[in-house]
Amino acid sequence: MTERLSRQLHSVEDVRKRAERRLPRSIFDYIEGGSEDEVSLRRNRACFDDWAFVPKWGAIKNFSLDSTLLGAPVAMPLTLSPTGGTRLFHSGGEISVARAARDAGLPYGLAHLSTTTMEKVSAATPGLRRWFNLEPITDKRELQAVLERVKNAGYEAIMVNVDVRAIGHRERDYRNGFTAPPSIKPKTVLEGALHPRWALGFLTHEAIAFPNLDEHEPAGPLASSPDMWRTLLDGAYEATDWDDLAEIRARWQGRMIIKGCVNPADVVRAASLGIDAVQVSNHGGRQLDHMASPLDVLPEIVQAAAGRIEIIIDGGIRRGSDVVKALALGADACAIGRPYLYGLAAANQAGVAHILSLFAAEMKRTMMLLGVSSIDELRTEGKSLIRHRASHHTTTEKSNQR
Repeated sequence: MTERLSRQLHSVEDVRKRAERRLPRSIFDYIEGGSEDEVSLRRNRACFDDWAFVPKWGAIKNFSLDSTLLGAPVAMPLTLSPTGGTRLFHSGGEISVARAARDAGLPYGLAHLSTTTMEKVSAATPGLRRWFNLEPITDKRELQAVLERVKNAGYEAIMVNVDVRAIGHRERDYRNGFTAPPSIKPKTVLEGALHPRWALGFLTHEAIAFPNLDEHEPAGPLASSPDMWRTLLDGAYEATDWDDLAEIRARWQGRMIIKGCVNPADVVRAASLGIDAVQVSNHGGRQLDHMASPLDVLPEIVQAAAGRIEIIIDGGIRRGSDVVKALALGADACAIGRPYLYGLAAANQAGVAHILSLFAAEMKRTMMLLGVSSIDELRTEGKSLIRHRASHHTTTEKSNQR
């Protein structure tokens, strides 16, 4: 399967097109869509085109993509970001994604709103670096119960969202009849008849549910998810602040990442609390529209962080060359969401594995053409190997003025 995918699908965009053919329109739109006018969504991708490479000449010796992240090795500086409702896209769901991540030597973030329990993902993926994603929890008893469950399930890190005080206005989903939480409407059922492979997988596997929302591993159908979503929609997280993050930090002994920062001041504050990493993110353009693109603010964030906290960046990353640009600008790693969902929808675990192999091959090719042999070298010399188009225009104007 992997060999056939390599012959047929040569880029993330090729995989995206196959996923589009495999999925009902409304399900595919759930992957693709952003909030409101989708300005943030488009900017996330466009900002990578603003940066150009300036290669250097020299020998490539002992080439390697190996790196470290949160104190442990990774096969390349890439993580798989948490995504909710993953079994909507293929019945293999989170377990297929997690196994592909393990085989590639990369960390995988499991969403609180995953469709597979954290325990089942752990049992299926020995050896995987597992991270668990959750929202701030103000009730101390509930918080402690969640953290103990996450620890007992073998997760090395938690990722706390700081961009979900309200659900973004995702108008594509509303037009398609999707609600929060995601649910299947008659329109989707009719579309499914035109996509029999997807429909067969959907109908012959257990119903979509969000089992991590119960305090303990649920034994039956999920009962608590409507309460969780009501909490989100009613704005119960409006009052959460840095004290709540400090409380989580004090109670959790493993690594901690806050996800959803784009403000340099927030990154500095996170470092002061002993938080290990920030994921610079605008939630893939799915929350606040017209929000700054992570890549646009990355140089300022790197400067403010001053090496005190690790920096992961997501949003619009579609090629290994995008990862190289982010690393050259000072990121420690990148995270992807939509690309691996395309792979899952296109070909289950093999599709996710193919996406990760594309990123590895493109990173290697880009770095070799840049004249760098390792991730450390890229980080050290990155600023000299990349130019923003605005700086080029400024230099040209000054030259013309002379």
